[in-house]
Amino acid sequence: MELTTVRIEVCGIYCATANSTEVIVATTEQGRGIVGVIDGFVPNGVESEEEIAWRKDYLLHVVGYRK
Repeated sequence: MELTTVRIEVCGIYCATANSTEVIVATTEQGRGIVGVIDGFVPNGVESEEEIAWRKDYLLHVVGYRK
C-alpha cells in the first residue's frame, strides 16, 4: 500500500520542509501505521544578526511578505 492510499483513507500528514523526507512505516499483526516523518538533513548553520536583518528586509521589500 502506498503512502498516498494511506493518507486518503485514514489520516492527514503535515510536514513543512524544503528538504527531502522519509516516512517510517511499521507493520504488526494488527496492520500498518506511520511511525514518523524524518527530515534528514542537519542545518547548514545558524544565521548571524546581519543575515537575519537581510532576510527580513528581503521578505518585506522584495517578496512583500508581512506578518
